[in-house]
Amino acid sequence: MLTFANAKINLGLFLTEKRADGYHNLQTVFYPIKIHDVVELVDADETSMLIKGINIPGDASDNICLKAFQALQRDFNLPHQQIVLLKNIPVGAGLGGGSADAAFLIKLTNQKFELGLTDEQMESYARPLGADCAFFIKNKPTYAFAKGDEFEDLSVDLSKYYLVLVKPPVHVSTAQAYSNINVKQPSTSLKDLIHLPLQDWQAHIFNDFEPSVFAKYPQIDEIKTKLYQAGAKFALMSGSGSSVFAIFEKEVKLPDLEKENLVFYDI
Repeated sequence: MLTFANAKINLGLFLTEKRADGYHNLQTVFYPIKIHDVVELVDADETSMLIKGINIPGDASDNICLKAFQALQRDFNLPHQQIVLLKNIPVGAGLGGGSADAAFLIKLTNQKFELGLTDEQMESYARPLGADCAFFIKNKPTYAFAKGDEFEDLSVDLSKYYLVLVKPPVHVSTAQAYSNINVKQPSTSLKDLIHLPLQDWQAHIFNDFEPSVFAKYPQIDEIKTKLYQAGAKFALMSGSGSSVFAIFEKEVKLPDLEKENLVFYDI
């Protein structure tokens, strides 16, 4: 049995407070996009993880898909499975691919073994695996706050626009992105700003990771600039980088960027 785990972008990201536990409070809007990994569960003699496609740094035995399944396996005495992951979502791109894989694995396990878990129960399994992991259980536009793991439903629909994602050949680690950030309380919540007309987003909606990431990787800043030059109504780095998405009013060609060894996605 298999499932298709989609990525997300962040429609804004405000870092609002350094917490006593070492994490940061933030405000962001998660928005699902049409880039997918494939996650499969196969009956096996022992529980294991097989990764194909894009290389994921580290050992497969540390993959959070495996951790997610093992948690369910312990609680429900599940039979051994081989988890097969076909990786297509870029790694280190701010797209939440690893979190998506784990969340969709939880949903797939719930379905295959008829566990009867509610969304809230599945979120409780996902939440310890990553701050954005629980978002992918319901997998719809969401305002996220606290560590990024507390949610409110949000009505945001970009389906009438043409969305492009550009991924440079750069891997940005989350720890790296946090190294030189400025933390501040916004004067207006992102939950309210996201309802502004799209033409006003550029002046009001930001990603607080951009200054530190752009300083180290100016080519990401250049991509964002070129997307605006091509007519984007809004462009922003997603999450902690390195991918940049842009919202256009109609389909667009980007010949200048396409010459630069970049990966493009229609999202």
